[in-house]
Amino acid sequence: MCLDDGRVVSNFVAQALRKQPMTVYGDGKQTRSFQYVSDLVDGLVTLMESEHIGPFNLGNPGEFTMLELAQVVKETIDPGASVEFKPNTADDPHMRKPDISKAKSLLNWEPKVSLKQGLPRMVSDFQKRIMEEK
Repeated sequence: MCLDDGRVVSNFVAQALRKQPMTVYGDGKQTRSFQYVSDLVDGLVTLMESEHIGPFNLGNPGEFTMLELAQVVKETIDPGASVEFKPNTADDPHMRKPDISKAKSLLNWEPKVSLKQGLPRMVSDFQKRIMEEK
């Protein structure tokens, strides 16, 4: 994952590590679901090794508001990290939550890595890269 790719998790982590305020758009109550890469790879391998074809949602149905995500980032990186609110864009969806029921029932697959488990792994990688910037 790139440091400054415009995605909320990488943005929050990079901002907190750089001692910058985490940018929350709107009221921060919009929800998103986050997945650790090893879960996606496991899901893809499981699907490829199965006899099933067609679309499968291999996301993580765990749902977090942007404010909850900011709190998890603060707990992981810096409890003193701040949040800065900016106006939201008109096309920002209020909720994103995948339905993985087909993957669960046909592939016996579901994600294993929670946000609180995966985030420290990502932070460790980002810390190394941010130190290289200096």
